[in-house]
Amino acid sequence: PWYCRGVGFSALVCAISRMYGPDFHRTIDPMTEVMTAVGAYEALYNSLTAFINPGDEVVLIEPHFDSYSVVVEVCGGKPVFVPLRPGDNPGDGNNWSLDKEEFERAFSDRTKICMVNTPHNPIGKLFTEEEMEFIARTCERHNALIISDEVYERCVFPGYDHVRIANIPGAWDRTITIGSAGKSFSMTGYKLGWAVGPAELITRVQAMHQTVVYSAPTIIQDVVARCIERELELKGSDAAYYTQLPKLMANGCRVLSEAAKDAGLPCVEPYGGYFMMLDTSPLGLEFDTSEEMYDVQCSKYLMEHHRLASIPLSPFFNLNKELSEKYVRLCFAKSEETLKAGGDIIRSLTAK
Repeated sequence: PWYCRGVGFSALVCAISRMYGPDFHRTIDPMTEVMTAVGAYEALYNSLTAFINPGDEVVLIEPHFDSYSVVVEVCGGKPVFVPLRPGDNPGDGNNWSLDKEEFERAFSDRTKICMVNTPHNPIGKLFTEEEMEFIARTCERHNALIISDEVYERCVFPGYDHVRIANIPGAWDRTITIGSAGKSFSMTGYKLGWAVGPAELITRVQAMHQTVVYSAPTIIQDVVARCIERELELKGSDAAYYTQLPKLMANGCRVLSEAAKDAGLPCVEPYGGYFMMLDTSPLGLEFDTSEEMYDVQCSKYLMEHHRLASIPLSPFFNLNKELSEKYVRLCFAKSEETLKAGGDIIRSLTAK
């Protein structure tokens, strides 16, 4: 019933440090290199506000989680947007990639931070080691920090690898990695996240956290600590949730992807995460876009006329909204019953 240690319940930060030690190939100090927060959202907020001063620039890769740019602007910073472009095969999430020259041009002597998100929301892209090496070296040349949003790290589909940018040689000292209990254990209502990184950075994030909420609820941190400890005991076995979750997500994606193919609707095949992008242009829908974007109206139409819940993609873009024009985002982190019902609805949306 009482407050616990403000920057992280001791049992939880110790469990997090043991969990991530092998992932980062180092011993992680639970007291100075880990901080827990009220969701990954708060961990991201604190990581940005701890370092951004008015006039600082933050490189954001579009599409991106909508809070990134808002927090940067609240701090008086300037977001600088660089898109992932679909290339010649937009149906493959991993084919969406950065134009290297375009990315380098986004940096200046005012750049303070670069945000990275993998597995990517909403595309489902997994950044490769070569891509991470390029991003890390660019940040190093411009002395920019890296905030790596890796909340879907446990949702990488079987057979694929999650590459952590902090493991690129020289990148650990400039990188804060964000994780989520809600995404890792499929209990988003618990709203518990964390930040992991070098003490020089994490202690500043801890100081910001204590002025924002002071501490996350003790009882939730205790529950998550026990979950992680159990996962460490079962690591690598079929009984481990981290073994089961990737299979569940891949199967949910398969159900919706096959339904989309049956309906003649292209989708962007993801390799991890919760989401799949659906191209609605073959439906032949027409809307007056003078006041509201096509994808927003399309999401409303799908809900009102077909009871299919989706999220428009344009809110994930600030500068390059043309890349989102015909897409909506579907979630496959659902029960088998809901996935079947959703698949049946998608099949009814026959392309014209």
